[in-house]
Amino acid sequence: MAYKIGEDCISCGSCAEQCPVTAISAGDTQYNINPDECIGCGSCADQCPVSAISED
Repeated sequence: MAYKIGEDCISCGSCAEQCPVTAISAGDTQYNINPDECIGCGSCADQCPVSAISED
């Protein structure tokens, strides 16, 4: 199951650094996860300092 980044994202980029398949990229106002590339490992969610990432 893919993960998604919610509105609480502070654009720190720590999630993108942890993604083993580079499914996370910077958007205009927050980072985004490409659901087609996400493998559902949860590394990004564990790294997020504001708990903005959840399972979709």
